[in-house]
Amino acid sequence: MTTATLPIQPSFLKKNIFPGVTISILLVIVIMAFSFGMHMYNIESIGDANAYYTAAVKSMLQSWSNFFFVAAEPGGSVTVDKPPLGLWIEAVFAYFLGVSGFSVSLPNILAGVFGIPLLYAMVKKYMGELAGLVAAFVMAITPVFVATNRNNTMDGLLVFFLLLAAWAFIKATESENVSWLLLGAFIVGLGFNIKMMQAFLPLPAFYALYFFGSKTGWLRKIVNLGLATVLLLAVSLSWAVAVDLTPADSRPYIGSSEDNSVMGLIFGHNGVSRLGNNRVNPQQNGQAPANGQDGPGGQQGGGTPFSQETGTPGVLRFFTSPLSKQMSWLLPFALISVVLALFGSRIKLPIESGVHKALILWGGWLLTCIVFFSMVSGIFHSYYAIMLAPALGAMVGIGFAQLWSWSADKKWTGAVLVLSAVVTIGFQYFATTQYGESSWWMLGSGLLLGLGIILMVIQKRHLAYVTILAAMMVIPMYWTVMTVVANSDINLPTAYTGNNQQASQPPRQQSGAGSSMNEKMLAYLQTNTADVKYLLAVPSSQNGATFVIETGRPVLYMGGFGGQDDVVSAEDLSALVANGELRYVLYGGERGGKEDIASWLKASCSVVTEFSSTSSDAQPQGQNGQQRPDNQSLTLYMCK
Repeated sequence: MTTATLPIQPSFLKKNIFPGVTISILLVIVIMAFSFGMHMYNIESIGDANAYYTAAVKSMLQSWSNFFFVAAEPGGSVTVDKPPLGLWIEAVFAYFLGVSGFSVSLPNILAGVFGIPLLYAMVKKYMGELAGLVAAFVMAITPVFVATNRNNTMDGLLVFFLLLAAWAFIKATESENVSWLLLGAFIVGLGFNIKMMQAFLPLPAFYALYFFGSKTGWLRKIVNLGLATVLLLAVSLSWAVAVDLTPADSRPYIGSSEDNSVMGLIFGHNGVSRLGNNRVNPQQNGQAPANGQDGPGGQQGGGTPFSQETGTPGVLRFFTSPLSKQMSWLLPFALISVVLALFGSRIKLPIESGVHKALILWGGWLLTCIVFFSMVSGIFHSYYAIMLAPALGAMVGIGFAQLWSWSADKKWTGAVLVLSAVVTIGFQYFATTQYGESSWWMLGSGLLLGLGIILMVIQKRHLAYVTILAAMMVIPMYWTVMTVVANSDINLPTAYTGNNQQASQPPRQQSGAGSSMNEKMLAYLQTNTADVKYLLAVPSSQNGATFVIETGRPVLYMGGFGGQDDVVSAEDLSALVANGELRYVLYGGERGGKEDIASWLKASCSVVTEFSSTSSDAQPQGQNGQQRPDNQSLTLYMCK
């Protein structure tokens, strides 16, 4: 790919301001600094971040076994319902910085910031500096990108690894060296060990880029992709196989699996349950997991999990509330850019034009994610939309650079840009009304658009293009700023919810010991369990995660994350009590759901009257921090 085949670029972007530092590189550094500032502003508001994962990191730092198996609590009763790599990285940061919401979120923040130059360089490869700069800036001001990186969910790290993989696949396509292809497959396999099958979403685009873009012979390309796939599967399943080959009595229970195996977790909870979940536990119907995890609850209308976050499946899912606020502000322009790129050059196999290679990679990534997430009726959290952020930015940059280049000899491109901006800004205004957000400053986008049209008419073409681009950036920029200012939910990362939803929410409660009653109970437990292993046993991680964060003590999650795992039975609890490892059990309400344990507690244990009706340490919360309707008190039992 030579620079002669790139779209026409603004000449000043290539000017050196320092030896080896062009204006475009300086602008990338500015975007990175801006993004870092956005990620860090008001960072204290994240508190413990996602307490489930933060407690797991604290547990992992207590033993190599806990670290390897990603134990959810120090006693090693059950694992987190995710693969290990993202949590391993977070644990390394916490080892040096101490366990806190900030330290475990920092890897994701850094991944977001350093993903910016990666995206710039890859888009620049095929479409030049202008496209790369626009792509980097768009990703930086995508609300869900910032919101998710400011949390210890591992999606930010996954996106960074996938950007690294995309870079390797580009190198494989251009150099025809199979080593780069294998490296790309290896990195995607690492991504699988961060969020499992979610890492495979852009894989069709990666493979298509190599298959249609590389000049290697067709048969050889098929063989090479076969080898890459074998390596991909080997890396992806390496940890799973190692864990499943470990005897069950020598490791924690595999959280959220139905058969105590990682393979069961991969193909069940983290597999088919993402596509559609028809096995809804009646005790969880209509409920959402407290800490924003991927539990089977949260069903709303039509039985779709978490529809209060992501709406109902369909082609308009990304364009309507509640999902449209996450990353859709520039989606109309990005989709128009896909069409523009299709006609950017004559199609020839293998693909030679940079615009078509860019379209295959970034357009393929974007469309695959849009189609998949629009159609799934299973477990789908709104912060998964961060997966679209790099491809969204890339396609906006590609489309704008294409129109800029065409404008040199095609007068109609100005009209196309104006029409595309009108559609995009019109959608933005429509989207803001969905969330009850209106302000005089939003007219700024319309004013800039009008100014751009005037400049177009008076033949100030380049200035007009920049002005119109700026007009499309006003509202997404505002929404991203409000995302970090408005203290979005600390458990479920989400973009700013607007005036409608903000006004309807009760004051947010920080995950922690919570009420004075819980603080008293914590002090009581600390005093009376110095000679036993477990601080207490709780129905699920939702009731016990912040006990772990506060004390670092083992807390037995009897039902795993959501209370439905068969981690221990009544007989197991009886044996732990007899062995002097357990003395207190916090239990009660319908959410316990295990009749044998409830019967054993009534028969063998006594109620601690001072805490006979108390909330758990992590008061169950639904989406966006709202109190869940199933909030039921729990009872503390003493067992001897």
